[in-house]
Amino acid sequence: MTKVTRIFDFPYYQLETFNLEKAFSTKYNGQWQSISTQEYIKQVNAISRGLLSLGIEPNDKIAVISSNNRTEWNVLDIGILQIGAQNVPIYPTIASEDYQYILNHSEAIYCFVSDIEVLEKVNAIKSDTKLKKVYTFDAIENESHWTDILKLGEDESNQNEVESRKESVSPNDLATLIYTSGTTGKPKGVMLSHNNLVSNVVDSTSRVPLEHGKSKALSFLPICHVFERMILYLYQYCGIEIYFAENLESISNNLKEVKPHIMTAVPRLYEKVYDKIIEKGTQQKGIKKMLFFWALNLGLKFEPYGQNGFWYEFKLKIANLLIFSKWREALGGNINTMVSGSAALQHRLIRVFSAAKMPILEGYGLTETSPVIAVNCPFNGGIRIGTVGRIIDNVEVKIAEDGEILVKGPNVMLGYFKDPEKTAEVITDSYFHTGDIGEISDDGFLKITDRKKEMFKTSGGKYIAPALIENQLKQSRFIDQVMVIGEGEKMPAAFIQVNFDFVKEWAKLHNITFKNNEDMVSNPNLIERIQKEVDETNQKFGHWEQIKKFELTPDVWSIESGHLTPTMKMKRKDIKEKYINLYNKIYL
Repeated sequence: MTKVTRIFDFPYYQLETFNLEKAFSTKYNGQWQSISTQEYIKQVNAISRGLLSLGIEPNDKIAVISSNNRTEWNVLDIGILQIGAQNVPIYPTIASEDYQYILNHSEAIYCFVSDIEVLEKVNAIKSDTKLKKVYTFDAIENESHWTDILKLGEDESNQNEVESRKESVSPNDLATLIYTSGTTGKPKGVMLSHNNLVSNVVDSTSRVPLEHGKSKALSFLPICHVFERMILYLYQYCGIEIYFAENLESISNNLKEVKPHIMTAVPRLYEKVYDKIIEKGTQQKGIKKMLFFWALNLGLKFEPYGQNGFWYEFKLKIANLLIFSKWREALGGNINTMVSGSAALQHRLIRVFSAAKMPILEGYGLTETSPVIAVNCPFNGGIRIGTVGRIIDNVEVKIAEDGEILVKGPNVMLGYFKDPEKTAEVITDSYFHTGDIGEISDDGFLKITDRKKEMFKTSGGKYIAPALIENQLKQSRFIDQVMVIGEGEKMPAAFIQVNFDFVKEWAKLHNITFKNNEDMVSNPNLIERIQKEVDETNQKFGHWEQIKKFELTPDVWSIESGHLTPTMKMKRKDIKEKYINLYNKIYL
């Protein structure tokens, strides 16, 4: 039996243990196309042979930029790694100059891109990099296609060299450089070894509530993010069939086609799913509408493991029969596990989806920790709402005197590429400093209270933890995004991006019309309504934490517009600069 110690051992382990007919499935021209574990390994070895024919040496860097998750990415990944080279995944949504920085900093010599849009961005800066050639996944006229490498690898005469390269790769060797999307400054290249990722997969396996070898997953979070990448390795290790969603817009249709048992997402996506469900509920009439909101309100009171008692559980059975069963059907009918990472998840989402028998298991980790540190799971009383679960096996967590979470274990990165100074800043005595503030309960549940870097003091010397206030405000259907401000100022305030779609519906009901978004956010009726939402939230916080003023922003906060990182985190410094006039209006 193959012992998994390096990332490229996963496919061989899967072949021996599960030998799936559909290891990976991607939709091309409207048709799902699958490859078996056997075909996966066959293509992997062809890629390795082809790359050797190109002259790839151990520790060479190969960049991969894909706008969507697809089978090719995974084949290429393993093909690169088993010859001792390194995969450098890059977010497709970043600017060309960021491509240039990462390609040059990593010293990548080849690049694989998904489509013409990414290709054009790479071609714009290619002459200023060390790239020898760019290959595409999509068929693009007059461009080199990734199958050119497969064809090169049809010649099996150098398979012995592939095997020799595999043998020479140590578990502690560098496997990948993952450039953090960073909310400030240039991205840092996180060096992860084979062992970093393999150990994280193995130590997380006991938390997977699925039948190994007989389950399906839908994947749509970018694989360039360590969260989804590690999850894909975990699926392979557990023999779970992996289907790749076509794009974010098609997720709803793909869920119905694939009928997966599990999916992973960031909180922002779960919020959108929830909002769509509520929107449909509000469109109901009479008894249907009444039942919908009865079930919803019941779900909002959910506690795991029957803690609410017999009568609540009895009512919940009825709610599941009449209402929540339709929610499950809309998500394919088989979803029994959803996983959330990357940012704090609103408690109401955990409660409602858990009540509907689709529990969201919230976890916690960072790129630098490969990524999982802790995660909720249904076994052994392992779900506690308001926490990120118990710490996984073989990982040690301690809380520093200032409340910072420190992590030690085989999942902690090798360091930042070409940056020993920054590495030394975050790793001391083998403990990685996460920059997050938290606490551990007596029975081992980890709770995150805020980002150390995001906490600030007002001029009165009071500490403000913005994420707590922001998450509370975002529970309003009127509010889509919010950023609490006020560092060094006399009081906390907020920039708010309203939920434009919901506000338009609300305005229709109240016979209010807007010419455009600018007109909307200056409307006194809307401002008054948002004030009510803010007042309600303020009651949950101390006087010094309460939002005294706010300003509504006229545009949608997005990755493309520079408000958010590719992992949907707020770029706080950039947002403040974009709305400096509104900031001055509040404080001057």
